[in-house]
Amino acid sequence: MESILPTEGRHVLHIFFRLEHMQWEILSAKERLEAKTQLANLVKDIRAEADTQLLTLSMVTPKADLGFMLVCPDLHAVDRISKQLALSLGIGVLAPEFSWLSMTERSEYTMPEEEFAASLEAEEKLTPATPEFYARLAAFRERMAKYAKDRLEPNLADWPVFCFYPMSKRRAPGQNWYALDFEARKKLMAGHARVGRTYAGRVRQLITGSTGLDDGEWGVTLFAHTTSDIKAIVYEMRFDEVSAQYAEFGEFFIGIQMPLDALFSRLNL
Repeated sequence: MESILPTEGRHVLHIFFRLEHMQWEILSAKERLEAKTQLANLVKDIRAEADTQLLTLSMVTPKADLGFMLVCPDLHAVDRISKQLALSLGIGVLAPEFSWLSMTERSEYTMPEEEFAASLEAEEKLTPATPEFYARLAAFRERMAKYAKDRLEPNLADWPVFCFYPMSKRRAPGQNWYALDFEARKKLMAGHARVGRTYAGRVRQLITGSTGLDDGEWGVTLFAHTTSDIKAIVYEMRFDEVSAQYAEFGEFFIGIQMPLDALFSRLNL
């Protein structure tokens, strides 16, 4: 079957399950062992697929028991993998509680090269066509190329604390994000990004677009070493004008990254 690929970037699926313990208890000891082996082999095979990443998560609180985050270019593969995961421990053992489909994407608010070049002239008084000007421009291009690659083809962090929530921008009278002109939105987002950069080394963030793919406009995935940093960045961001005036947040999910053997133990399987 021909692949369904985006023009750039990757598809991203967050899917969280509830474990039906009564259904699990129906299985014999042999069937349980076979089911766990089947899931372990499936995870190994998925991670061996090209340009594909899969996280296994123990979900904290009764909202869900276990979760997966999948990054994969081909929509057929995303569909196949999600169905395989749902049946991996046997029919009826895993019940889906929440899912979110999105895509990695560029930010529309990054500075274009022309604007950076103009700032070198106007603000730093560098003369075009000089070696220093070209060196600064080359460094800018390299930095922006890495930034775009990190956004479109991310390497997911292996940090233990995982947080996911969907969000959208408001369209209320007087608080309509889409009624603002581009320059106003860009200025607001620059301030929002400055807050995020203060958490470098403490929180890693992946923003994925879900407009037309799911119920909201973005999915936000955060990785950290402690829940304190997750709490702190989300709290501080809410005072930023972008969030305070224009953001609508969905349900929050917290998970802990762990290997399958530890996850099986945590779930009493």
